Amino acid sequence: MSNLFDPDNDPAQVAAAKAAAAKSLSEDDLLREDPANLIANPATPRDAATLILYRNTPDGPRILMGCRSEGHDFMPNKYVFPGGRVDDEDALVPSLTELAAEQDEKLSIGAMRATRAFPLTAIREVFEETGLIVGRAASGLGDVPAAWTEYYAQGAAPCLANFHFLGRAITPPMRHKRFDARFFMADADDALIDGRAPIDGRELADLRWFTLAEVAGLDLPNVTRFVISEVEARLVQREALKPFHLYWTQTGHVRERI
Repeated sequence: MSNLFDPDNDPAQVAAAKAAAAKSLSEDDLLREDPANLIANPATPRDAATLILYRNTPDGPRILMGCRSEGHDFMPNKYVFPGGRVDDEDALVPSLTELAAEQDEKLSIGAMRATRAFPLTAIREVFEETGLIVGRAASGLGDVPAAWTEYYAQGAAPCLANFHFLGRAITPPMRHKRFDARFFMADADDALIDGRAPIDGRELADLRWFTLAEVAGLDLPNVTRFVISEVEARLVQREALKPFHLYWTQTGHVRERI
């Protein structure tokens, strides 16, 4: 039995990614898939959320990323942002502030659950995968879901007001695991409760604040490379972009603005 096509390991995709990295992170022609490789009964995408934390420094923006363990069956040894699957209970978590109205309006397009669940999932995943606390000092907010007990034990509560919704990407049906992921970005100097360093764990290792030049040399999934180009456009070129929507059709990937 032949292996399923994996665009992240396809030589043509790797060559394109290397060429784009040498030229500019703004190159986004990295998302090609072959309709001939569609599989029967593809997996249903699961909601997920990711947070890109950045810092503006004298040598330009730095982005927090880590390397996925080689034991993962989904994108092993790839550098990614902290993030993961949405739990139903994430929508019930108390927060000091909510998303700005214009961010929430864009996020609600196509959402099948309470929109606040997505940024709250991203906060939980950042804490679980890096030890960093996105939020503000707080206490006495009442009962919280079990998965959030340790986070709230730090004397913190989420704060969503300064999250920016970057966009949404749905894993193509060629993959054995599929996600409908929402991407957010936030200034770490505002979002984090303190200046502690990230801690490597079971999910992510080599956690560091990478410059954009350093990011260009990492082993990245194609969608991550595309998202970084979106971050760069906002932080370096100062472009006012609408959130992206990446999804698959019979003729290939589609990129829209929402």
